[in-house]
Amino acid sequence: MKFINVGFGNVILDMRVVAIIAPESAPAKRLVGEAKENGRIIDCTSGRRTKSIIVTDSDHIILSALAVDVLAERLNKTGVDDNG
Repeated sequence: MKFINVGFGNVILDMRVVAIIAPESAPAKRLVGEAKENGRIIDCTSGRRTKSIIVTDSDHIILSALAVDVLAERLNKTGVDDNG
């Protein structure tokens, strides 16, 4: 169990991440729109362009200004070193 930096000092728990997706597709845009309507959106972009969308197990949608591959790399690194 570790925290992942999603940009600008914002962190999330690695266990809660279900998916990291690119924001360009129509389904991704619909997902963000629905989350905004239902109050389940968390914007961690600090006014920058959204480069990735993180879906959590609690059905919250997190917007990040970091690229999908950067976040995926950070997520994959969490299991490598569990020595604290």
